[in-house]
Amino acid sequence: MGEAAQTPGRPAPEAGAGTTPEALAVIIPAKDEAQRIAATVASAKTIPGADLVMVVDDGSSDETAARAREAGAQVVTHRKNRGKAQAMITGANAVRNREISQLEPGQRPRHRALLFIDGDLEDSAANTAPLAGPVLAGEADATIAILPPQKRKGGGFGLVVGLAARGIEAQSGFVATQPLSGMRCLTREAFEATQPFAAGWGVETGMTIDLVRAGMRVQEVECDLHHRVTGRDLRAVLHRAAQYRDVARALAARKLASRKNRTRP
Repeated sequence: MGEAAQTPGRPAPEAGAGTTPEALAVIIPAKDEAQRIAATVASAKTIPGADLVMVVDDGSSDETAARAREAGAQVVTHRKNRGKAQAMITGANAVRNREISQLEPGQRPRHRALLFIDGDLEDSAANTAPLAGPVLAGEADATIAILPPQKRKGGGFGLVVGLAARGIEAQSGFVATQPLSGMRCLTREAFEATQPFAAGWGVETGMTIDLVRAGMRVQEVECDLHHRVTGRDLRAVLHRAAQYRDVARALAARKLASRKNRTRP
């Protein structure tokens, strides 16, 4: 935990490879989070180095967008729900477009790290700050949040987590403590290395494999966060079934890609 990881047998990038970020953009994909998004935005704005908070309202049926704007966030809206992966892409593109639109003649775009967090973190959003530190210091290309040991247990059965963890280790050598953690900070170069994203709930699993295979320096960092935990009712079981399906698809796609790369002349 906390150590950088690279693909086995592949040289590690030099420290500070690429452009060290000058600031931090917090990107918050959110759907139907009107009750929590204002507190999340307010807390995110206190993260050291964060000079932009971007909320992607992913087809909400409530006042998520309005509450986010009132709290001081920039907001981009999907008219229909397009899923977390697309919301993350929309947010990253919106940040880059804003950087370019504010350029004076002869200036280069401001290089921001991208911190992705969940919309239901409320006051604990500020506790994702440790993710930004290594990236802004040029010590890591990507960081992944893990909860302290006493908070890691949720309401699930561990099947999806186990599948993701085993698959990530088998395909990249990285031993993930919380493979499905959605709180992540990346340089722009690291973000580009993860494209195209895996679909649906496989996005985090795919990201980790792609980052390590690309030789990016990946660290896990403990963050004291709180958000909703999925229960064990029928709706939760169906949710986990969808997660399992998407993680399995992400792993299968990367395994196939790896085989194709090995067979190329």
